[in-house]
Amino acid sequence: MAGFYEPQVLRRVQLTELEILKDFMELCDKNGLQYFAFAGTGIGAIRHGGFIPWDDDIDVALPRKDFDRALCLVKEQLSHKYYILNAEENENYPLMTTRLCKKGTRFQEYALKDVDCPFGIFLDLYPYDNMADKKGAYRLQAWSAWFWSKLLILRSIPRPYLAFGGWRAGLVRGICAAVHGGLKLFHISPGWIYRRCLKQCRKYEHTDTGRLGFPCDTSPHWNTIEKARVFPVVKYQFEDVKLNFPKDIHGMLTAFYGDYMTLPPVEKRKTHYPYILDFGDGKNVAG
Repeated sequence: MAGFYEPQVLRRVQLTELEILKDFMELCDKNGLQYFAFAGTGIGAIRHGGFIPWDDDIDVALPRKDFDRALCLVKEQLSHKYYILNAEENENYPLMTTRLCKKGTRFQEYALKDVDCPFGIFLDLYPYDNMADKKGAYRLQAWSAWFWSKLLILRSIPRPYLAFGGWRAGLVRGICAAVHGGLKLFHISPGWIYRRCLKQCRKYEHTDTGRLGFPCDTSPHWNTIEKARVFPVVKYQFEDVKLNFPKDIHGMLTAFYGDYMTLPPVEKRKTHYPYILDFGDGKNVAG
């Protein structure tokens, strides 16, 4: 069962992630790659000038072409210190995001505790793809990608985390377990599912659309934004760095969270408290 960090442990996680962020920013800036932080990282920058006090991750997005180039550069220039974890590198990885992990560390959340992957302390990277402009085409692309992304999770995790409880949660968990069993029974591989999801995400890669998005989130529409509201990016203080954010980060955060400047009640303050946490000294300080 997940718990809460000791303050000094949480701060050590945050500072390790900040180290990864700085190295990634330097790589992108040196090579002219576009990137921007968003979601909880945006709230942290605007409301706190850094991490949300109880938060334990950093979310960074890149347009697809910059994303692909960044991963190549990580392998060429930063492989002594970091490794890439995604479904391309490891078929057991059940998400459509990519993690830039620090070598020698371990960070495995309770939700992923049964997944056989080399999870480490990480920077979360989101590829933002061109999303269709026409309403019907957009809905088809977004919902198709979302469907395949959730099937990818169920292929590896029979009982995914749910944000609700009661009889509805029991029913959904039963359906999820049945889908997981069916996928395994018919030998449907994670790689096959991943490639179909990726095909939908990149469907308009060679079309100059007006929107970018990551449709594989909690909602297929949550992470879609007009390019004109992203670029040119603006900089906000995040801890001791000036970090890129979408030009209309306020509008983006308001669409995501509503009144994001008001602190949520303690019971709704979420972390990714890990099942295993090792800073590289071989000691699990979680659990």
